[in-house]
Amino acid sequence: MKSTTPGRARRRVSTSSALVAVAAMAAIGMQAGPAAATPAKPAAGAGQMPAKVSPQEYRALIGKAQSQQGATASELNLGDKVALQTKTVVKDQDGTTHTHYTRTYDGLPVIGGDLIVHRAASGKLERVSRADTHQLKLNTAPSALASTKPATPKAEGSVAPRKVVWMGRDGEAVLAWETVVGGTQQDGTPNRLHVLTDATTGKKIVQWQGVQTGTGRSQYSGTVQLGTSGSGGSYSLRDTGRGNHDTTNLNGGTSGRGTLFTDADDQWGDGTPSNAQTAAVDAAYGAGETWDFYKTVFGRAGIRGDGVGAYSRVHYGRSYVNAFWEDSCFCMTYGDGQGNSKPLTELDVAGHEMTHGVTANTAGLIYEGESGGLNEATSDIMATAIEFWANNSSDVGDYLIGEKINISGNGSPLRYMDRPSKDGSSLDNWGPNAGGVDVHYSSGIANHFYYLLSEGSGSKVINGVSYNSPTADNKPVTGIGREKATAIWYKALTEEFRANTDYKDARRGTLAAASKLYGADSPEYKAVADAWAGVKVGARSGPDDPGPGNPGDTSWAAGTDYKAGDVVTFDGVKYRCLQPHTAQPGWTPAAVPALWEQVA
Repeated sequence: MKSTTPGRARRRVSTSSALVAVAAMAAIGMQAGPAAATPAKPAAGAGQMPAKVSPQEYRALIGKAQSQQGATASELNLGDKVALQTKTVVKDQDGTTHTHYTRTYDGLPVIGGDLIVHRAASGKLERVSRADTHQLKLNTAPSALASTKPATPKAEGSVAPRKVVWMGRDGEAVLAWETVVGGTQQDGTPNRLHVLTDATTGKKIVQWQGVQTGTGRSQYSGTVQLGTSGSGGSYSLRDTGRGNHDTTNLNGGTSGRGTLFTDADDQWGDGTPSNAQTAAVDAAYGAGETWDFYKTVFGRAGIRGDGVGAYSRVHYGRSYVNAFWEDSCFCMTYGDGQGNSKPLTELDVAGHEMTHGVTANTAGLIYEGESGGLNEATSDIMATAIEFWANNSSDVGDYLIGEKINISGNGSPLRYMDRPSKDGSSLDNWGPNAGGVDVHYSSGIANHFYYLLSEGSGSKVINGVSYNSPTADNKPVTGIGREKATAIWYKALTEEFRANTDYKDARRGTLAAASKLYGADSPEYKAVADAWAGVKVGARSGPDDPGPGNPGDTSWAAGTDYKAGDVVTFDGVKYRCLQPHTAQPGWTPAAVPALWEQVA
């Protein structure tokens, strides 16, 4: 394999088959088509592509944002009780910055209240992405507080209830208790279930899972090169060229960091699962390719962008058929599969799991409902792009998820991106129940969108695999290529999506990204609208069937840029825009008279 990290030798590791890395194996996804080292250069808006930011520059950007948190809160008129906390900063090539903040109210964390501040290179505020449209005001000490506080769960790893503010997708906020339930899930995965209950009524509001599932000789990827450390008869699987990423051995355990793999001759594994090093080779290789992909294609230095590597733990439990990402340890963990013979360390699985970390440190998509489906789909989408980019002849790029692990025992992959419902559970298209199904199945909607946007609808063969992707409206979709589709999704993830983003807002975010990268009148922009229409999210781009924000549409829609004087229709009533702005969810003309006036 190639080395994409300059100034560092990568040691060859011989492997026999193909890499396997699955993320909480209920959620991975890949792509097909020729691999490319970088996305196709946009026809317009090249300055909107992510800038290559070194760890030192990233820390400087974070430091600057932190020093201006108070001033920014005042500039946004958030109120005296609100404080901002810088989460991450994304910088574009033209100097534009997108700073993602979380916030507190009266000292309490506001879950779902994150916001993104977009500034020009000059520092001028351009727009703000947020759920609420008015100052947050809430009683943080109601009389019923003590009686509604839940008991601390007895399961190991549980966390006592803490008082928080929950802000839903509609921007409305309530005081709540957040309890974390520990223990172990039925399949052996660690349990970190976050449960929010109303602090006034005691009723459950929402819950989500905090554990996101999903030369050496590897089992899946053939002979690969690894980044190792040491010399003279003492080597370790510590990749100093990639943020000191460690690969450790849990040796059947289910807790702790594990033991760093060491070797005397720097020749790792033998391609069989009976050799404990083989799974480590696959995991280390997958982590290295994922690091290189994000750095080379998007200029991102590691999961957080700060140049610090996560770590990978293999041989978790006994016959554990899963893999997962856990924010609390900043690590990926892989089981050995049925009979301890099929470690879940395939390349797309590693890419899937590490991408959960990228999502956690950018959009922070909450792992439930539609935002949870988008979280899972993001890992599938980026894992697919990584698999194609790696261009490994032993594990060629495809739009199948976890196909080498044979997790079902019948040779079928875990998921299909061209027609997700072929797995028997995933959703091909959006519907009113999309937020009520398991996130690994609602992810099918975005996976299908990504396939349509990349490759288009209908029958085709890519890298020897046959696909046949339908559309919900039975109209064709013309693909724009995997590289452009990936660039659009990444820009939307890091600059537009927030914790509570749903499919409607994902459509808005990807259209905004396509507009910035390629132009609002570009074929790429129209393809995004058409691909979403193909999965029942929004309307087509054509003049006969315009979608929100497209030419010819006069109905109000969140995510649309309005100019003073624009006239829209909302609930059958016409309104005129008073001030230029980007409409946010909930900022309806009827609700925000400062921005709109009714037209007689």
